[in-house]
Amino acid sequence: WRLHSAPRQHAQRIRHIQAQVREWKDEGSKRYMCTGRPGWLTVSLRVGKYKKIHKNIMINLMDVLEVDSERQVVRVEPLVTMGQLTAHLNPMGWTIPVVPELDDLTVGGLIMGTGIESSSHIYGLFQHTCVAYELVLADGSLVRCSPTENSDLFYAVPWSCGTLGFLVAAEIKMIPAKKYVKLHYEPVRGLQKICEKFTEESKKKENSFVEGLVYSLEEAVIMTGVLTDEAEQSKINRIGNYYKPWFFKHVEKYLKADKTGIEYIPSRHYYHRHTRSIFWELQDIIPFGNNPVFRYLFGWMVPPKISLLKLTQGEAIRKLYEQHHVVQDMLVPMKSLEKSIQTFHVDLNVYPLWLCPFILPNNPGMVHPKGDEAELYVDIGAYGEPKRKQFEARASMRQMEKFVRSVHGFQMLYADCYMTREEFWDMFDGSLYHKLREQMNCKDAFPEVYDKICKAARH
Repeated sequence: WRLHSAPRQHAQRIRHIQAQVREWKDEGSKRYMCTGRPGWLTVSLRVGKYKKIHKNIMINLMDVLEVDSERQVVRVEPLVTMGQLTAHLNPMGWTIPVVPELDDLTVGGLIMGTGIESSSHIYGLFQHTCVAYELVLADGSLVRCSPTENSDLFYAVPWSCGTLGFLVAAEIKMIPAKKYVKLHYEPVRGLQKICEKFTEESKKKENSFVEGLVYSLEEAVIMTGVLTDEAEQSKINRIGNYYKPWFFKHVEKYLKADKTGIEYIPSRHYYHRHTRSIFWELQDIIPFGNNPVFRYLFGWMVPPKISLLKLTQGEAIRKLYEQHHVVQDMLVPMKSLEKSIQTFHVDLNVYPLWLCPFILPNNPGMVHPKGDEAELYVDIGAYGEPKRKQFEARASMRQMEKFVRSVHGFQMLYADCYMTREEFWDMFDGSLYHKLREQMNCKDAFPEVYDKICKAARH
């Protein structure tokens, strides 16, 4: 990062990207273009093969460019990570409204893919907190888009996975930061009660954060948090310290003891609460990782970077992971929550499940609710080894995808996707996306989003 960081050279670096695009045109535009960032560096477990056959455009843009306190907007380059952004903004008294969980997630990935956090029931997905994007298009031109300027492009960029142009900067809303999150833990038993309680808390705007961890079909802990500068000293819990128990295990104690509780967690520790255990993925990689002896002696060494795990992973291990491991986020309407958890239980049987509510505004683009109004949705995250006896990756996931389409839900595109092209465009609204690809001559420059991410399309 130190080698490449150069915020003052932003304009010069954009010219370099434009030169690479012009060179591609001079060569006769024979191959598609993609970013030159190696596949192992991304947080997605998928390793895209397209990097080897497409023309790689090098984009070394990893700096926070400007913090505008008057407009309450921060302008950043696409490779800025969440850990870097909160570390930069918090000392200045600011944060962003939606801070997706893992430190290594980049702004570009969260816009071109998607991002969510337990504050999304107020602010929506990560893309809904962005006010402008700057892109280098297939013809080498630099364009700025916002809700009032090139608005079609502004709404088409999210979820497009870099198939409309190269993102070179983004402007994101900021909100004042506070020192602590006052977090309330409440164990709930019975699936119907879990869904009712979670829905009720998600509708309350006075909750700064709402999150659910489902430990079995009938047991969950629902957490609600409020930002505050005051804290009871005896109840402060610095969960981000390396020797602390993994957060999901800490939460489980409330379920086992069957008691509610309140803690004050430093804000940055809260934002990255699942980072040290990569949610609960680390228990499969280091089964003894939550042992107190390991935590005190070696806790500072974890988590291993996902990029390191991918770089050192052999093909056989990767195939095993693909067949016997699930990492999926499905976004479904809140009214379908109970049915969705039951479907996850039958098709996958993976616990804990992560529940994160979000408001989905009726904006144009690939992802919007069925009706004309904004609608409350929930992200159900399943990460781990399915305990279902007959689990078969392709068949089971196609079953899940079919269910998600039937309730007008969406699958996050970082995960393995087994849909056919028709099924994919049945799930997502491609009208604006395809119109812009036609208008901006993207068809020869970038693959269609389906060809870039779906199993069926990759050779």
